[in-house]
Amino acid sequence: MSWKKDEDGDELSALMSLDQSAVLQEARMFNETPIRPRQCRILLAKLMYLLQRGDTLSTTEATELFFSITKLFQNKDMSLRQMVYLAIKELSEISENVIMVTSSLMKDMQPKSEDLYRAKAIRALCKITDVSMLPGIERFLKAAIVDKNQSISSSALVSAYHLHGKARDIVRRWGGEVQEVLNGKTASSGISFFGSSKSNTTTAQSIEQYHALGMLYTLRQNDRMAVAKIVQSFGGGSRGGWNIKNPLAHVLLIRYAVKVMGSDPSSAETLGSMLEEWVRYRSEMVSLEAAKAICELQDASPKLVSSAVSTLQSFLGSSRAITRFSAIRALDSLAMTRPEAVQPCNMDMESLVSDNCRSVATLAITTLLKTGNEASVDRLMKAMQGFMSEISDEFRIIVAEAVKNLCVKFPEKHSVFLTFLSGALRDEGGFEFKQAIVEAIIGLAKTVDECRETALAHLCEFIEDCEFTRLSVRILYFLGVEGPATSMPTIYIRHIYNRVVLENAQVRAAAVLALAKFGSAPQSDGKLRESINVLLKRCLDDRDDEVRDRAVWALHFIQTDTKRIRYMRDDSTYPMRTLESKLVDYISNHKNAEKGPISLSTIPKISREQDLAQSSAKKDILSVTSSNIVSPNINKSTLTPSEKADQPSFTNTTQTAVANLSLVPDFSSYGNVLSSSSKPVELTEPETEYTVLCHKHVFSSHIVFQFECTNTLAENVLEDVYVDMTSSDDLDDSISPLAVVTIPELKFNTPSSAYVSFERLNADEIVTGSFECTLKFKVFECDSATGEKLDSDDPGFEDEYLLESVELSEADYILASYIPNWKSEWDRIGKIDDGEEHEIISSFHLPHFSNLKDCVNNLVVVLGMFASDADLNPTNSVAHQALFMGLFESRDKVIVRARMTFQKSNGVTLELCVRSDNPNVCNLVMSSIS
Repeated sequence: MSWKKDEDGDELSALMSLDQSAVLQEARMFNETPIRPRQCRILLAKLMYLLQRGDTLSTTEATELFFSITKLFQNKDMSLRQMVYLAIKELSEISENVIMVTSSLMKDMQPKSEDLYRAKAIRALCKITDVSMLPGIERFLKAAIVDKNQSISSSALVSAYHLHGKARDIVRRWGGEVQEVLNGKTASSGISFFGSSKSNTTTAQSIEQYHALGMLYTLRQNDRMAVAKIVQSFGGGSRGGWNIKNPLAHVLLIRYAVKVMGSDPSSAETLGSMLEEWVRYRSEMVSLEAAKAICELQDASPKLVSSAVSTLQSFLGSSRAITRFSAIRALDSLAMTRPEAVQPCNMDMESLVSDNCRSVATLAITTLLKTGNEASVDRLMKAMQGFMSEISDEFRIIVAEAVKNLCVKFPEKHSVFLTFLSGALRDEGGFEFKQAIVEAIIGLAKTVDECRETALAHLCEFIEDCEFTRLSVRILYFLGVEGPATSMPTIYIRHIYNRVVLENAQVRAAAVLALAKFGSAPQSDGKLRESINVLLKRCLDDRDDEVRDRAVWALHFIQTDTKRIRYMRDDSTYPMRTLESKLVDYISNHKNAEKGPISLSTIPKISREQDLAQSSAKKDILSVTSSNIVSPNINKSTLTPSEKADQPSFTNTTQTAVANLSLVPDFSSYGNVLSSSSKPVELTEPETEYTVLCHKHVFSSHIVFQFECTNTLAENVLEDVYVDMTSSDDLDDSISPLAVVTIPELKFNTPSSAYVSFERLNADEIVTGSFECTLKFKVFECDSATGEKLDSDDPGFEDEYLLESVELSEADYILASYIPNWKSEWDRIGKIDDGEEHEIISSFHLPHFSNLKDCVNNLVVVLGMFASDADLNPTNSVAHQALFMGLFESRDKVIVRARMTFQKSNGVTLELCVRSDNPNVCNLVMSSIS
């Protein structure tokens, strides 16, 4: 077969027409003497193409081919030798006895060989070598890691990275050489893996440091303290970190720093200052990565965010489109959570609205929509409408989401938004884009009553020519819910019945259900209901079973008022958390199935408005980190008032703990959890060899302490792990120890929970006190790679670890929970006149607080109750009022109003007003402060 270009074809067509058997026949060329380098190189290229194309070789064919190729080592042609290395690596996975070529490769990796040979030979040898042979070449690889030639050092480091998975213990011994490369003690020289173009020069500089950093992290990743030390050692100029010259290595360091900050909050301040240094780094790549990392930090300080925004603002004027895009994308993401921080960039983003790169212009507009005011909406929407058809669906979805959020922010501009969205519906696009537009229109119709009928009309127009079944079904459902309440419902009935006539079975079934809702609506008169009956009877002859069954069902229930209200207009639902809890309790005990199916009669129903209120609150909950507490953050303006109190709710962490608790058989008879600690208590330092978190759960007659334990030592496995608790106060007359649940086996980095339960001897008594805790266990040595014991006959040795003491306080009996319609509840409790004190007011002088924020944070810790974001963050430095809410033992509502003033000379003066349905709770809460 000739490699020459055909007159009517090109090289690509020549490759596409390659035949595997013909290429294998040509492979006899490798055995010829003398060797023809050019022809052999071309034949190897054909062979590599066949393998990459997916052609398969039998083991026999691959082995014969492999050893034929090894004969080419006799030729010194440099280009041919490179192809030989590549072919050896590709064929080594399917050939036998590949180890025979080791001697040739080791000869090429000797220090006296050509540098280009050495780098390629190292990579090929490490690809085919066996673990048992690795100690024999370890000396050569360690020398190659610290070699002054950049390509040789990088080849050795990358090979070490791949060998780490199968020879962990051997590769771990190379840490010193890897550290030496990072310290810059080996001056780089020679060729690199990157081209010599100007754009790659900076990236290629000291590329071995990038590979060395990745290798060092791989060796230390299971040791949190070691990873933190890596970041702190190489991360800042003041610490000698600028020894690392490669920008890619700095990008890796930034990502490792973010990981450390996530696992160790105490390092946030130190690493935050390092991120600020990186933001001002000379490389655009590094600055962008640092700025993006800061923007993604939930608890970044305003100063840190400001430095990141300033850097991103400077990049908005870059001549490179990719730099502008990266900067505007980071700002767009930040604007979702901190729009006020992005507002200083508005002028720069305005100039990007007409940017030649449509992706940049799109993100500029969506960011301005998030940070701008109502006056700029018309102009921005007009600019966006001009090139919606020119951008990809990915960015059009971003625009749709931005417009959907703006509908809530600026409801007065509903006509502008609706015009834009309806126009976008008529454009060509994929399913996800159309779905985003439809959901935006539905959201606008729900939010703004004035545009509801117009929005429904646009949706009706869309389903007349909709190619997506799922969207048609979604719109038909929405028409069935909202259409009957409009002034002219017959308009929508015509569009819905058209779907019964023209669409597929799934859409027809949805249309039948929508018609049934029109007929069952309270607004429907006799004439309209009769028309619906006629349309539904026509559906009885449909060829699809589902459509006929729905029509029969609708005709049956639409006739009488009681059935119509019960089965078609009842919009009540079950609280999902309560339902989930009941289901978990049911399936956790196999005896429940013998008693019969679960009964829903014990689960309270809530209205659709209450369900929407809970959903809105859930979406707006943010974690607000105080000194020792994480409280939910709810924007009260988004909550719909409800007549009933919300069901007791837990944070995500607590939900997981409660779910695990329900799976322990020893506690199945304890009943429902009345309250759980909103945040686990850390009983160890984060960087210690064992970490323990304590959750406290209060039942009506029991108290359970859950200890979430983690073993951070890869070389050890623990068995029979439990916590020994001793009361430091005299609590023998109040509680009695019942059960200790151990952890059978605690492997490396796999959290598991041990439990200790106590019985409350007097269920009405609020038990408080301190407990000394000791972690006890058996230690066994194990293989750090597999987690298996090194010696199955090893009896292990008993050990213990002293933990911090656990405090059981009044706050542990109160479930932090938002109380809907709390103002009316506050007034109602204040008016109770039954001879008991349902309100207690007391004042406190707190001179040790230097500001109001510290006072609020301590109140959150002591009370353990819910507080909104506005209550947690005083905007006035002189006076502040905060409101705290909760349910005492999931039963009695308690609301605390805290008024405080601050003077530099006197500190904080605090007035607390506690109101509760239960007078004893008022005294309990006030005593916890006293």
